Amino acid sequence: MPAVVRLHKTVSVRVGKVHIGGGAPIVVQSMTMTDTADATATAKQCVELAEAGSEMVRVTVDRPEAATAVEEIKARMEDAGCFVPLIGDFHYNGHLLLTQSTSCAKTLDKYRINPGNVGTGQRRDDQFATICKIAKDNGKPVRIGVNGGSLDQDLLTTKMQENTDKNLGHTSEEILNECMVISALKSTELALENGLREDQIIISCKVSRPTNLIRVYRDLAHKTTQPLHLGLTEAGMDMRGLVWSASAMGVLLNEGIGDTIRISLTPRPGDDRRKEVYAACELLQALSLRTFTPSVTACPGCGRTTSTTFQELAELTQAHIRDCLPAWKRNYEGFEKLTLAVMGCVVNGPGESKAANIGISLPGTGEEPACPVYIDGKHFTTLRGAPDELAKRFRDLVNNYVSTRYTKKQT
Repeated sequence: MPAVVRLHKTVSVRVGKVHIGGGAPIVVQSMTMTDTADATATAKQCVELAEAGSEMVRVTVDRPEAATAVEEIKARMEDAGCFVPLIGDFHYNGHLLLTQSTSCAKTLDKYRINPGNVGTGQRRDDQFATICKIAKDNGKPVRIGVNGGSLDQDLLTTKMQENTDKNLGHTSEEILNECMVISALKSTELALENGLREDQIIISCKVSRPTNLIRVYRDLAHKTTQPLHLGLTEAGMDMRGLVWSASAMGVLLNEGIGDTIRISLTPRPGDDRRKEVYAACELLQALSLRTFTPSVTACPGCGRTTSTTFQELAELTQAHIRDCLPAWKRNYEGFEKLTLAVMGCVVNGPGESKAANIGISLPGTGEEPACPVYIDGKHFTTLRGAPDELAKRFRDLVNNYVSTRYTKKQT
């Protein structure tokens, strides 16, 4: 496959030990949903997200108790062997919290500022400048994160009135998109005027509709060289959130636009927050932009596969990979490129299985109850037995392949 051409050349910004932009690999990030004031729960979720593949984790800092907890959260993360950058998300009172809690200002690796939520008029500029000065004094980068739902209303009103007075004929969506870009660029200028360098500023303009996200980021990419954070805000739950996010972000990433991403899924009550991390990693891997985890090719099923065995084995194999991922990351080099195939009948089963590093072709309806296994294109063995036994023996083959084929890391 031809190498992906990065069309949007951006400045490199360092966040902790992670580089964003400047040709660096696209960075996956996520956000906790615990009460930040609960340092124990928040640190635990930060570690879980990092182990799932998140390379930066953002926490809400909304009140003094949350700001005070930041130092303990970072310490607990590091005690657990987790050193991903910790980002603070500020709205309305960030200038006060960062001024009052010097430990918070020093501990965080980056500040996220929403220009629409730092006040109005001169007060907005002054409070925005305060955050920039604190970032400058502490050597921290910032993300200027514009959101469609909290856009500067003065700017929006002015542009709406201009559209009416001059009979420009722009739709409300077009005006909103234009205002998003204007807000981001003006805020960047203000940050530079207040002492931040270009290599301390990341930009995002998040909207909730895929087509608008594509338009806004294409416009941004032509007007700035600051690194861009991609994300569809309020994408929704489950299938909708996944499809809407991927439909917009996939287009932009394939055009070389975007330096860091988050897929913002609305979780069901008690659901696993790591799903948004898995989705972001899968998106980048699907576009051949990053490799995070072994991939599993699985048969979609048809009338030839009336048994659910291949579905169960594919699900168990995927779960096994995720369970093993933290340990494999610690112990082995290159395992991310491992390919697996779990196929359901003779039509494509042997071919796909041979194309993978490890593949198994299960019998379809009416076929002989035998499961040939191929390793690196050659027939290795044929498995027979109950589904649970097949799953265990296939997992053992996967584990053995990883431990014998990939270089063990030096400790």
